[in-house]
Amino acid sequence: MAILMTPPEGARKFLATTGWDGADIVPLAGDASFRRYFRVTSDAQRAVLMDAPPPHEDPRPFIAVAEWLTSVGFQAPHILAHDLNQGLVLIEDFGDSRMREAIDAHPDSERELYRDVVTLLAQLHREPAMTLPAYDRNAYQREVGLFTQYYSPAVGLTVDEAGFLAAWDDVLLQVSNDSCAAVTVLRDYHAENIMLIENKSGIDRLGLLDFQDALAGHPAYDLVSMLQDARRDVAASIEEEMMAYYLSIAPASAGFGDIYHILGAQRNTKILGIFTRLWKRDNKPHYLAFQPRVWRYLERDLAHPALAPVKHWFDVNIPIAARAAAWSAYAG
Repeated sequence: MAILMTPPEGARKFLATTGWDGADIVPLAGDASFRRYFRVTSDAQRAVLMDAPPPHEDPRPFIAVAEWLTSVGFQAPHILAHDLNQGLVLIEDFGDSRMREAIDAHPDSERELYRDVVTLLAQLHREPAMTLPAYDRNAYQREVGLFTQYYSPAVGLTVDEAGFLAAWDDVLLQVSNDSCAAVTVLRDYHAENIMLIENKSGIDRLGLLDFQDALAGHPAYDLVSMLQDARRDVAASIEEEMMAYYLSIAPASAGFGDIYHILGAQRNTKILGIFTRLWKRDNKPHYLAFQPRVWRYLERDLAHPALAPVKHWFDVNIPIAARAAAWSAYAG
């Protein structure tokens, strides 16, 4: 699926009805979905146009979560206008400074920025969860199923699918039984979805993006999403330090550390399947460059005792040559 970065047919008419007649429309980005983004400028004003074309995309969840986040004090883009029939949403523009590139340019800022994004999570987790579908064991199982559906065939393996599901059932029961209250889980909380807003400081400078798939689930999920970032290397020392920092400022269950690694393994297993699907189904091979990094995180999680049944399944079914090494030619 190639992304064509030309404005959608109805964009100019939509903008004209919202006070942006004659504005310039410049491509910003596409992502792993059908969504595309454009910067809209008119005189000194600028905004971002999201194109979430139906029936492939539905912008209503993005709008609902954005409005909820701003209502409880976080920096989500304000919704300026929308046309749900066309899937067009005009949103606040947070600028061009993104956490990922900021750290690349100034490595000495890494620790401070990670402390800020962890502080934000701790504050978010003090809020009662937004009314959302549950991120539960059924959802986790559907997601890890992408591994046996897409990854295993891509590397030429026939695997024990029933054993895979049974191992995950065993391990995920620990998440279901954990005492942590459900929180709003943004689900794609990582350095490329955090904008750094000018003239703000602390967590107020952190602009949140890509939260339309939010669910109500365990607080460890977004923490591991940030600290085991599929798109950039996060050193184990940073991960351990920020995990300890989170536990020092947020209420957590006695089993939080176990759950962190379980959900890390769940997320990384899912991502290996998703990135393979993006290659095979959607003709987006550039995601394969991330596979070795995701494997490194997954191996780190599988070493945790709470993952013993899942580790055993991987040891029996996925040989070392079919893990990170299988993708070394694609790594940048």
